[in-house]
Amino acid sequence: MVEYQTSQLDMVFHALGDATRRKMLARLAAGEQTVSQLAEPFAMSLAAASKHIKALEAAGLVKRDVKGRTHTCSLNPGPLANAHQWLAYYEIFWTNRLDALEQLLKNDDAKKQKSKSKPKSGETK
Repeated sequence: MVEYQTSQLDMVFHALGDATRRKMLARLAAGEQTVSQLAEPFAMSLAAASKHIKALEAAGLVKRDVKGRTHTCSLNPGPLANAHQWLAYYEIFWTNRLDALEQLLKNDDAKKQKSKSKPKSGETK
């Protein structure tokens, strides 16, 4: 399994663990937004939005550019790629397990079909 900096990965998953932050990231994937724009659909204060953005910044998922009083945020997808790589290890595990389950179910279906098509003793087709 590929090893990553545990603290960085922990921070990414912590940031992704909140629905509001995930929605903010989705909006940033469409382009830069100010803190006010990010806060708007959530009916939250700018202070509350700023706390969410700080969690995203700490995980390295968001970059904030300050020009005067305007704070513009943009997505930094790099840490998401690291999280995806970490999850890919488990995707292989689950794919193999699901493939094995599929094969067992197919074998079970084949046995059932065989037993249905065999005439019972004393019966004629």
